[in-house]
Amino acid sequence: MSAPISVIIPTLNAADEVDATLNALIPGLQENLIKEVIIADGGSTDTTILRAYNWGSRIIASAKGRGRQLRTGGLNATGEWLLFLHADTQLSPDWPEFLDQHMRDHPDKAAAFRLRYRSNLRQARWLESRANRRSVWFGLPYGDQGLFISKEIYDALGGYLDLPLMEDVNLVRRIGKNGLRLLNCDAFTSAEKYERDGWRKRAWSNAFLLLRYFLGASPEKLARRYT
Repeated sequence: MSAPISVIIPTLNAADEVDATLNALIPGLQENLIKEVIIADGGSTDTTILRAYNWGSRIIASAKGRGRQLRTGGLNATGEWLLFLHADTQLSPDWPEFLDQHMRDHPDKAAAFRLRYRSNLRQARWLESRANRRSVWFGLPYGDQGLFISKEIYDALGGYLDLPLMEDVNLVRRIGKNGLRLLNCDAFTSAEKYERDGWRKRAWSNAFLLLRYFLGASPEKLARRYT
């Protein structure tokens, strides 16, 4: 069987992170699961593109904006399954086992990873637990948990929309809780924004933005408050 997965990573000046994110994909190449790695770049001015090119990625230029970049990557993907990852999200080494099993046993469902932050602080464990409960109870993983979905289902749903914020929430709501699984496998993501702003302050700020979105605030308006 040919490698079935297209990995799509939106980047913008991600040189400090992209090497580790790409290197974490090596087990999938060794298991012949990855068909291509697409870097949807929003205009990086650092060495992101060079690093990704040297790794063997397929580089696609996109207008800036994560929703737009994710959409561009999805439109250009040729794999039967799509794995969307943020540029600062690194999968645990055993990820191929879980995605292979998911494709065999749950072809009609999407999946996200269990969230872990690259931090040893107690606050990180608190926020991880909160995020993973939200994912299970409400079917609302965020984009830093990755998204694994068949191309057929992704296209039928219309994929990521060109939104300046909440593009991840918008898509998983269309997938629905019953169409999404949380894998028993970790995605390790950057804690930089939480360490900068304070763990609880940042967490409650994000929760408030999510509530406003559910109450009807536009992503464009919310994006002006998000940093």
